[in-house]
Amino acid sequence: MAMEGLLQPTHLIIIFALLLIFFGGKKLPELGKGLGAGIKEFKDALKTGMNDTPADKKPEDKEDKKS
Repeated sequence: MAMEGLLQPTHLIIIFALLLIFFGGKKLPELGKGLGAGIKEFKDALKTGMNDTPADKKPEDKEDKKS
């Protein structure tokens, strides 16, 4: 029975091997930390954006923007 799907275990092994070849073993943890920090910042921005609703804005804010 053939496995269907986008990322099969063989694909993941090949991708990891290519990453090791291109970036080396010392750079991979740094890349992972950077990627993790970027994802965390993106999620925080989404949460902040969802909490900012138009009802939260004060009328003074609208007057300041017109001036």
